[in-house]
Amino acid sequence: MLRGWLQTELARAGAWGPGALYGLYLALGAVRGFTLVPSTTLVLAALPFFPPGPLLVATIAGIMLSSASIYYGSAALRLDERLAKKHPEKIARLTDILNRYELPIIIGWSFFPLAPTDLICYVCGVLRVRFWKFLLGVTLGEGAICALYIYSGDQFLRWLGFRQ
Repeated sequence: MLRGWLQTELARAGAWGPGALYGLYLALGAVRGFTLVPSTTLVLAALPFFPPGPLLVATIAGIMLSSASIYYGSAALRLDERLAKKHPEKIARLTDILNRYELPIIIGWSFFPLAPTDLICYVCGVLRVRFWKFLLGVTLGEGAICALYIYSGDQFLRWLGFRQ
């Protein structure tokens, strides 16, 4: 019963055409960060509808757009000034640690499933971490964990018989 329903829904979604589906997925991925919804949720929802390779590319593109928007949005909101006034010691310590170990911290944070990646995007924007280093770290960390989810999920769907 579930298999028949899923196959019907997949066929119905496929009627939109791949361009529309990828466009919708990319748009959802780009705005997802502002809602603090984990990228995993979007990946798992899209997994039955897309082949793994293009899904990974679209996921990473959405994460990069979302992360860049959060980074620049946090700076535009001047959260750094507000936080520096409220917690000057903590901000100074966090800035020092992040400046010393920027890339490993950003990659590790982005890869760790229980840490909200959007939070490190806000922090990096507030602390004015170099943009290219920030985006590289988020892309590597999130890209690795999303690849793991996507290719494992694809194998699981094949095992269940939903994919050939």
